[in-house]
Amino acid sequence: MLSFFKRRPPRPLPAAEKRLHKISGRTMGTKFHVTFAAGDVDLKALGATLFRAVDHVDQTMSTWNQNSALSAFNRAPLETWVQVPTALAQVVCEGLKISRATQGAFDMTLGRAVNAWGFGPQKIAALPETAQPLCQYRALEARLDPPALRKTADFHLDLSGIAKGFGVDELARVMEAEGITDYLADIDGELRGRGRKPGLDGRWTVALEAPMRDRREAWDVLEVSDCALATSGDYRHFVEGAGKTYAHTIDGRIGWPVDNAVASVTVRHASCMIADAWASALLVLGPEKGRAVAEAQNVAAIFLIRDGDGILERRSSGFAR
Repeated sequence: MLSFFKRRPPRPLPAAEKRLHKISGRTMGTKFHVTFAAGDVDLKALGATLFRAVDHVDQTMSTWNQNSALSAFNRAPLETWVQVPTALAQVVCEGLKISRATQGAFDMTLGRAVNAWGFGPQKIAALPETAQPLCQYRALEARLDPPALRKTADFHLDLSGIAKGFGVDELARVMEAEGITDYLADIDGELRGRGRKPGLDGRWTVALEAPMRDRREAWDVLEVSDCALATSGDYRHFVEGAGKTYAHTIDGRIGWPVDNAVASVTVRHASCMIADAWASALLVLGPEKGRAVAEAQNVAAIFLIRDGDGILERRSSGFAR
């Protein structure tokens, strides 16, 4: 895994000397938060290092920034290897593994469809009226040495289903490099935690949201213990038109927003980047095939499935209660 920071040996402190600290900042159109237990810390310096880490991800992988390495690749000609930052090549390599494992349910080549449905940087006059299958992940190639990307078909790369998870992993790597081993890092609900929280309970816990569009309510409480959690759902980011609500996740195999009764999927993995991508893929695959693929790939996942006016919860065996 890529790290922009030289790793230092951890310097654990006795629990009595640790206090709870919080650092927040803006990135990727939202906020990052890092809560951690440590002794005396230069919060200003650490905050600046954390911001540089996630800002590098944003500046490299944003479709909203026309100067990003991703935008430059989208403008590049076909059949040409384009040199890119190592981080970008690494994320695309990992994403392609999940694309192949799911036969395109996770697809990073849907930038134009994302824009057409109003979820990208471009304003739209109306929603699409017809579906256009766009599954082109096979036309995307990536290598790490030297880091480069190539496309053999005309598409726009979009990493919104994996980049935030990578950003969370970068926050975690900063904390590890600083010798801080008790932390919870978060970008827009994508999380990674390690160690213990000060106090009698000592657990990092987060709420799994109920998939409600009109209010925020907890469905369950999950412990983030030496792992990452990522959720993809149909209830927070969506557009409305012609009396219908369309989720922001596009199924490139049919060229249409996901509409398959799955309200949300939460995935647990050591890497938030991998959890982020798998959550998107399983949401696209649907309640039955998604669960079957999660079992076959040993992916720990929680499915919240719409059933009339209610919600059913289904867990893969890797995510036993």
